[in-house]
Amino acid sequence: MQKRIQKRIAKKQSRGRGGVLALLLLSLFCLTGCGKNASESQTGSEISPEPTITVTVAPTSEATPSPSPAPTATPTPEPTATVTPTPTVTPTPTPDPYLGKKQSRLTGEWIPEETIEKRPYAVMLNNVKLASPQSGTEDADILYEILTEGGITRLMGIYSEIPADAGTAERLGSVRSARHYFVSIADEYDAIFIHYGETTYATKKIKKLGIDHITGMYGAGVSSFYRDNTIKAPHNAFASLEGIEKAVKKAGFRTEYEEDYESHFTFYKEDTDLTATGGACEETTDLAAGNTGEANLTEPGLTSVNKLTLGFSKYTSPYFVYDANQKCYLRYQFGEPHVDYNTGNQLAYKNIVIQLVKEWNIDDNGYQTMDIEEAEGSGYYITNGSMVPITWKKSESKRWMRYYAENGEELVLNPGKTYIAVYPTYRTDYITTE
Repeated sequence: MQKRIQKRIAKKQSRGRGGVLALLLLSLFCLTGCGKNASESQTGSEISPEPTITVTVAPTSEATPSPSPAPTATPTPEPTATVTPTPTVTPTPTPDPYLGKKQSRLTGEWIPEETIEKRPYAVMLNNVKLASPQSGTEDADILYEILTEGGITRLMGIYSEIPADAGTAERLGSVRSARHYFVSIADEYDAIFIHYGETTYATKKIKKLGIDHITGMYGAGVSSFYRDNTIKAPHNAFASLEGIEKAVKKAGFRTEYEEDYESHFTFYKEDTDLTATGGACEETTDLAAGNTGEANLTEPGLTSVNKLTLGFSKYTSPYFVYDANQKCYLRYQFGEPHVDYNTGNQLAYKNIVIQLVKEWNIDDNGYQTMDIEEAEGSGYYITNGSMVPITWKKSESKRWMRYYAENGEELVLNPGKTYIAVYPTYRTDYITTE
């Protein structure tokens, strides 16, 4: 039996060896069959069966793919901040507001440097009620007022410039005759003196001082004035910028200060603002300390002045009222605001100077004279609502004039327009303040 099986296996092998699976099955069958036949032979069977071999074959199936491990998330790196280097900023320098400018010799305000040496004009102005209001008074940097004969006063405006586009360029006046003390004061400023006629005393002073002057009575100025026939003569003579410039050119007068000229005033520098508007009255300086701000009324020697009255005579007593908002003094005369005819604006001043002088009649006609040639005296300086005593000294021969504070140092003024009253000492009782 065993040989038969082996033959079959050999036969199958000879057929191509049927495959691994058939061989295994046959081998298992032989094993199990052989065992059984052996047992049967023991009982008389001819061939003992071979033992059966059970081969458990795992069913062939497609392999279940192992799940792919979840991909490990690669952490997204935090974005690296791109640091842009901050450029070094070079600060833009603040432009100097005073570049190309200098302080005016007459107001202390900052004006173009190229105009600082321009020679000023000193113009005689009528000041009777009939001739009021005058034209061009507002454009005067400094306005003088002094008694003449009969209790009337005359004004003299000091002009660093007459604006070509202002009404003053067309109408300045009315212009009146000169007095010798006005000639002396005009020379303090190295000014070209403009008048319409003069007293014999003024004629002598003009010659003595050799002052450049323009008059409508003779010389280069004869054709430089015109008459307004709606006003009674002699109160109707007016000057114009064109007429003045023609006369200056015809006479050959220099138009700049002399090289050795020293300014009449000293002004504070710290408190001038180039952006301010509204004229000369907005800036303030401490009268006592010289710093920006209001005057300290607790300082010795200071007097509060909200209203100032100057009793020149029974005919005229001009007064000034302090405007705390504008920080300047507004002028009144003949019982009403003193305005400029050209603009309608009331005259306003940052500074008021009262220069007390010895004054008397020079002749029987009532013409005045005063001690201002080689002289000194006292007075008052008023600004920012306060008044302080001062002194003054003048040398006409040296063309020199100065004001001084009580401590003896030269008086320093606030920048702005200034009114100066040359006032007789015998009438100080008629100076009142409130």
